[in-house]
Amino acid sequence: MTSIAQNIQLLKLQIPSSVKLVAVSKTKPVSDILQAYNEGQRIFGENRVGEFLAKKDHLPRDIEWHFIGHLQTNKVKSIISSISLIHSVDSFRLLKTVNDEALKMNRVVSCLLQFHIAAEETKFGFSIEEALKMMNSEEFSTLRSVRICGVMGMATFTEDEILISSEFRSLAGYFRLLKERFFANIPEFCEISMGMSGDFRIAVGEGSTMVRIGSLIFGERK
Repeated sequence: MTSIAQNIQLLKLQIPSSVKLVAVSKTKPVSDILQAYNEGQRIFGENRVGEFLAKKDHLPRDIEWHFIGHLQTNKVKSIISSISLIHSVDSFRLLKTVNDEALKMNRVVSCLLQFHIAAEETKFGFSIEEALKMMNSEEFSTLRSVRICGVMGMATFTEDEILISSEFRSLAGYFRLLKERFFANIPEFCEISMGMSGDFRIAVGEGSTMVRIGSLIFGERK
């Protein structure tokens, strides 16, 4: 059985240096996260607010925490001071809540817009039509405490690599459309967060700049 350190070393051989590795540490103990940290990993992704809050104070302060799970508006306040990037902004209502809470703390919070690209109805996210409507709105132009840095999406959970590839290609297309129309002169809008343990190679091939990997680092969740 390989160690967490060996798993990270192996992944870094497979992922281009231009692609950021987010170690998905949900359900994993502080001791596992420290093993990854000691191997040089600095970006970790959590998807449950309570679990994130219980862990973060027991870990080094230079960790860059990303929130990658579905985020309820009533939970935003509790994470806003300690999250570097929210991947899962899936509605205008949530974006406005993040903005309002960040404003109270005199922060600008980096966010990705989550798009629904999968065939499964259970996943969250904007349609491209909803995103364009939001971006064109007067209300969007007033938001000062959020920084839109790119897009995120999850492909269908399937063995069909052609389907996965087409879904990731759609997300990369949405990124290019938004970049061209709204963020052409904004270098911070540069991230396409797509790809997990089962499909990261396909995602990288379709232009991912950030992969979210859990089981290939920490082992399967019990």
